[in-house]
Amino acid sequence: MFSWVKQEQAGRNKDGEMYQTVTEGLQTLYHKKLLPLEETYLFHDFHSPALEGADFQSKPMVLLVGQYSTGKTTFIRYLLEQDFPGMRIGPEPTTDGFIAVMYGENEGVVPGNALVVDPKKPFRKLNAFGNSFLNRFICSQMPNQVLQSISIIDTPGILSGEKQRISRGYDFAEVLRWFGERVDRIILLFDAHKLDISDEFSEAIKALKGQDDKIRVVLNKADQVDTQQLMRVYGALMWSLGKVINTPEVVRVYLGSFWAKPLQNTENRRLFEAESQDLFRDIQSLPRNAALRKLNDLIKRARLAKVHAYIISYLKKEMPTLFGREKKKEELLIRLPEIYTILQREHHISPGDFPSVTKMQDMLQHYDFSKFPSLKIKLIESVDKMLATKIAGLMSMIREEESKQPPAMVSGGAFEGSQDGPFGHGYGEGISAGADAEDWIIARDKHRYDEIFYTLMPVNGKITGVNAKKEMMNSRLPNTVLGKIWKLADCDHDGMLDDEEFALAQHLIKIKLEGYELPVELPDHLIPPSHRKLRTNEHSQNHLELLL
Repeated sequence: MFSWVKQEQAGRNKDGEMYQTVTEGLQTLYHKKLLPLEETYLFHDFHSPALEGADFQSKPMVLLVGQYSTGKTTFIRYLLEQDFPGMRIGPEPTTDGFIAVMYGENEGVVPGNALVVDPKKPFRKLNAFGNSFLNRFICSQMPNQVLQSISIIDTPGILSGEKQRISRGYDFAEVLRWFGERVDRIILLFDAHKLDISDEFSEAIKALKGQDDKIRVVLNKADQVDTQQLMRVYGALMWSLGKVINTPEVVRVYLGSFWAKPLQNTENRRLFEAESQDLFRDIQSLPRNAALRKLNDLIKRARLAKVHAYIISYLKKEMPTLFGREKKKEELLIRLPEIYTILQREHHISPGDFPSVTKMQDMLQHYDFSKFPSLKIKLIESVDKMLATKIAGLMSMIREEESKQPPAMVSGGAFEGSQDGPFGHGYGEGISAGADAEDWIIARDKHRYDEIFYTLMPVNGKITGVNAKKEMMNSRLPNTVLGKIWKLADCDHDGMLDDEEFALAQHLIKIKLEGYELPVELPDHLIPPSHRKLRTNEHSQNHLELLL
């Protein structure tokens, strides 16, 4: 049993409390340190509703966003490898609402109005978006192994023109912002044939501002174009994203065709397999990083709450006691950018921590500044202390929890067995080629390697390192790589190479030149036949030493 802060005797913190998990520590920190500051300065009215227990305890969530017919629902079907309740797929805008696909022992659908009153689900605060939204929000529950580790949020296809703003009946961008703050991963899906980012899609992406570290981009249906077209499509997508996602880093784009149907163009099959495995690994890591993500989001929320308190208290301080309040309010609203600069200098705050000026000006118009609370230093100091000391304790506790019981990775569905068997990525290629062959795979090309070997003037059937170096340098590989190849090929560690070891070195050079990675230790199937008995004896001797 351990605590998230420095423990006193009997393992208790100075408040006499003990915490079993990081989640419990986060929840207590929020309710005792940050929530009082948020409530005092009306943070929930301006920015984000208060967090509840389910927000801390929920499984990692993945949010899918994209224009209609980019394959969002099909992508979920591909991951789960089965249909889910409420699923509709078609070329037209079929998904007309938000669907939270979650684990449940019994398959079924929970409507939005019932969902937002369930304290075990992290959706209670969505009630603020009204019936127009709740009528288009459902939870699809099913017993699926993938959903035991993560939940997936399917969103409506983003439309063009007035339909996007008028027909929905609720603020689509604000709903996306709400989900963006709470999910662990945001996947933007694009169709290789529909790269244009409409104004509505651009607004949706901008609603996710501040969550850039969570965003991944998938260029779906990439098998429907050839290699030359794919290069142009990829370049056009990066150019379009650069105008919308204003970050200095290049966003990660995964190429592929995420559905269980034959590829139309197979020339990029290896690329698609590698990209899909990269994306799977990213999704599989979410449970392991969930506690860290929640901690990171709490820190971001605390910094914003502090800034908000400074803004509100400054506006209160500037208001006259009796007369001219309305005029002063208008003046302060116009001066809000200048007030931001003043607060940055006075409290040493980064400009990136401040909320949007335009949004704050619009919302502040509906409030009486004279009724705002003054600055309460103790509340600010409590949050500062939390950020300075308590968070560090939680960080060390996360590492301790992971070392004692690492979180299980996402498994099942498309994740099951994707790395194993003959259809795993890279199976039978590179260093693993010949792993299931009866003969030594290098023997097939050994006659060519022998011709080179005997030109290097072997003595007693072996060549020196100097002579081997001259030939190996012809590959133009860096010395660090060639040094590693030498160590792998010199099986008997005598500083020389016989004909089989030389053939092995040439084979490893070929593998590296083809773009594959070298192993840390030489696999058994590549060991030259005449050296296998020696390797077996070495292993037996090492095992005997361990026993003794």
